[in-house]
Amino acid sequence: MNPNNPTQQFELERAQRIEKLGQDQAFQAQSRDWLEQSMRRQYVYNFSWMGRPIIQNPIDMIAMQELLWQVQPDLVIETGIAHGGSIIFSASMLELIAACGGNPDAKVIGIDIDIRDHNRQAILQHPMSRRITMLQGSSVAEDVVAQVKKMAEGKQKIMVFLDSNHTHEHVLAELNAYAPLVTKDSYCVVFDTFVEDVPADVFDDRPWHPGNSPKSAVHAYLQSHPEWMIDRAMQYKLQITVAPDGFLKRIG
Repeated sequence: MNPNNPTQQFELERAQRIEKLGQDQAFQAQSRDWLEQSMRRQYVYNFSWMGRPIIQNPIDMIAMQELLWQVQPDLVIETGIAHGGSIIFSASMLELIAACGGNPDAKVIGIDIDIRDHNRQAILQHPMSRRITMLQGSSVAEDVVAQVKKMAEGKQKIMVFLDSNHTHEHVLAELNAYAPLVTKDSYCVVFDTFVEDVPADVFDDRPWHPGNSPKSAVHAYLQSHPEWMIDRAMQYKLQITVAPDGFLKRIG
């Protein structure tokens, strides 16, 4: 490192801060407690992106824009659409990247088992819709996976975001279907891995719980896939994130 380069000095200091946060057990516990309490209050339902509800923690949204800018993908594959805020967020980032010299034809594929008509129409009428393709069906259905693989052919940089059914079985099936499409040095982000770390009654009306969660699926998948690593630096710097151990980077 050049000590006279202020940018390099800033990046070094940032890396050192993040490393310390990774060792700060007390702060991590406080962050987990805040996340649990926020989920009990449905905090993540309070926000929108470019006019559409986005059921995401705002801190995670900052992380996603960092990763999208870093990778500058040609294709983003997302499972789970809901009101469309997340796929519009990704599409808007691809639009910004294109304006700065990135791929002008980069696209987002959004997959959901039930795309409600009012959400579909709102997404189709949105200015970012030209970058979005929606597929209705189970994200692990053979015909849906086949369609996505066909659309992924020839893409040089692919990212995947998994945020649909959060049971172990479903997320593991999604990882088996879509993680192989992710290109080297890109990411597969598995949302709601924090289900493993909070009391089961936080989601007492859902089928997922500790032991049957996205995080348990991630750990099972990684046992036989050494081409992946968990980017824990991301969760250390975020502290409050729904995706601990869910920022997966392809390294091989």
